[in-house]
Amino acid sequence: MADIDTSAQQVEKLRETLERLPLEINDEMCEKLLLFYSMLIEKNKVMNLTAITQYEEVLEKHFLDSLSLINVCDPTGKRILDLGTGAGFPGIPLKIVFPDTEMVLADSLQKRLRFLDEVIESCELNKIRTVHGRAEDLGKAGSELRESFDLCVSRAVANLSSLCEYCLPFVKTGGCFAAYKSGGADEEIDQAKKAIHILGGKLENNYSFTLPGTDMGRTLILIRKIRNTPRIYPRKAGLPGKQPL
Repeated sequence: MADIDTSAQQVEKLRETLERLPLEINDEMCEKLLLFYSMLIEKNKVMNLTAITQYEEVLEKHFLDSLSLINVCDPTGKRILDLGTGAGFPGIPLKIVFPDTEMVLADSLQKRLRFLDEVIESCELNKIRTVHGRAEDLGKAGSELRESFDLCVSRAVANLSSLCEYCLPFVKTGGCFAAYKSGGADEEIDQAKKAIHILGGKLENNYSFTLPGTDMGRTLILIRKIRNTPRIYPRKAGLPGKQPL
């Protein structure tokens, strides 16, 4: 693993932040998360990956937020798809802290995935790969990714109805889709009930909380896949966003 200059204060702050969650963070996880942070900030100088760059803000708004999934779902040992992963959230922190997962990071922008490939190599992560493409194409009937994941996660900015059409086709029956949302999401959930039903899902948990140690309101929406998604979904590129179910 590549060398990284870390101070005792950085390590202490990382542990202090993440241990607000019911997690056990060891030295190797700390080292890999700090290396990821270092690479993210360095690459962000030449490529727009995140507007959040201050160390403590990244810890809370990216790392802590990504790992807050543990409040509604234990990812241990699961095959996970991070759809619309962007700069690698929530997928990279989840993979580092839950190393026995099998992780696929999907995004429509190749240059972001090239950066994540560098992170995967530098952090010596196993059972993880990147996939380039739009959700509407990657999830269509006949795709090797369709209905093959125990869990799909996404922090992508889209309404829940559209996100369900993007994400639920990838989830196997009995698995779950977890959507990360800011603030309350009751109205959005209500508007998505039809889409959830059509796509084979059932709302299992709607967990609203404040990120520990912050004043940031968050909601994790957990949708259980109870039957196969009809083959016609997802519809062709652009339609799920423009014309939600």
